[in-house]
Amino acid sequence: MLSFTVRMRFDEADHEAIEGALKALTTGSRAEPGCVSYICHFLESDPNTVFIYEQYKDSAALDEHKATSHFSEFAVGVLYQRMKERVVENLTAVA
Repeated sequence: MLSFTVRMRFDEADHEAIEGALKALTTGSRAEPGCVSYICHFLESDPNTVFIYEQYKDSAALDEHKATSHFSEFAVGVLYQRMKERVVENLTAVA
């Protein structure tokens, strides 16, 4: 299983557009057969920062996720175009 987090920062003026993109991306991603978990958050301490926790069955499932129309439309087309900063952290499960 692949697990990772994505942290992105945005301008305050983009909050509504980012929230809409995240909702659509979450709905599409959770419907993918290889997606185990997809949870988006705004940080309470910084509402201009998004934190996403993702899990996929394997690398093929992650590749399929990146090839979907909802990823192209909402991640690439909205989030990637407006983000100021992006950090991805790969995780290793303990148990």
